[in-house]
Amino acid sequence: MALPIQLKRLILSLYPFCPLYPRTQRILAVFSLHFRLAMAEFKTFNTELTLKCGVTLPIFLKYKTLGDPKNPVILIPTCYTGRINGTYNMMIGDDGAASPKKYFVIIVGLLGGSESSSPSTQPAPFDGPNFPETVYEDNIHAQYKLVQSLGYDKIFAYMGYSMGGQQAYYFASMYPDKVQKIVPMASSAQTSGFNWNFLEGVKATMKASSDFKANTYTEPVVIGAKAFGRVYSNWALSYEWFETKAWEVHGYKSSAEYLEKDWEERLTTWDGRDLVQMAVTWQKGDIATFADGDLAAALGKIQAEVCVMPGRTDQYFRWEASVKEVEALKKGELHIIESVWGHIVGGGAGTPEDNAFINKTVAEFFAK
Repeated sequence: MALPIQLKRLILSLYPFCPLYPRTQRILAVFSLHFRLAMAEFKTFNTELTLKCGVTLPIFLKYKTLGDPKNPVILIPTCYTGRINGTYNMMIGDDGAASPKKYFVIIVGLLGGSESSSPSTQPAPFDGPNFPETVYEDNIHAQYKLVQSLGYDKIFAYMGYSMGGQQAYYFASMYPDKVQKIVPMASSAQTSGFNWNFLEGVKATMKASSDFKANTYTEPVVIGAKAFGRVYSNWALSYEWFETKAWEVHGYKSSAEYLEKDWEERLTTWDGRDLVQMAVTWQKGDIATFADGDLAAALGKIQAEVCVMPGRTDQYFRWEASVKEVEALKKGELHIIESVWGHIVGGGAGTPEDNAFINKTVAEFFAK
């Protein structure tokens, strides 16, 4: 039975990388998670922040909390094309490594990520094309202000996928005595030149589209978003993913059908400027700036315990870079996710076995 397009878009907008079960199970899982998470309504934290670019901006962070505030705090940010209600759902269930039964979980939206202050959500005069550049430092300063506003000086853990993992490294670098453990998953402490160039490609795809209109558009960018999704998809997956016809887990008959439904349609739920804004933040990720350009020295300054979890087939956050990071960390451990699901395995989009491995590893790390 075909789903109405409005319903499909709702699912895709809420869950950027849902666990990839057959369609019926996936839809049921999505609505079960949405019902549970919807019980915890979004909250808004307002503050004024002088950004690294020099602009003083009245910003807001959208966030939600799960669990008892008396429990140890875990802070989880959203990632690229990640929304609050779709972040680490496989980790924050009752039996997950970050279960609200054991922890007080704060999930916060990335600046530029469409829920917190972003080109698409910021009031005038900083709306749309007038939104200033935001970087990881801005996010972390705002997030720590949020943590303080909730009555905490320190947190137990900071956990993130992709851009969320980069934020974990930044939090541990900028507030070294304020976090006990961090979990960067399918991520890195420094955006590589290879990764930077990939992002230049998807940005150029968006900017070149006819409906982006040289950043003057007033209607949703559909042509650009669809092209953006197709270009991005190949990087987010892996050679092995295509070789094993992993799209069949979805119930799709071909990779073309999968790309249309899970990438083109999902990306049309995003604002074009937000997609470019997040990519710029990602490109500038580099904690080496805290040690005069010396990445190993910056990693060596981190006091927190670090559980680094790259994906074996991730094409742009390479596992080889994670090995070097762990060698430079004082208290680091490496756990490679053996999966064909490329980069997106770190966000819960792999098989049930992949997610079980992630949950078990993180739970054991938290218990140490």
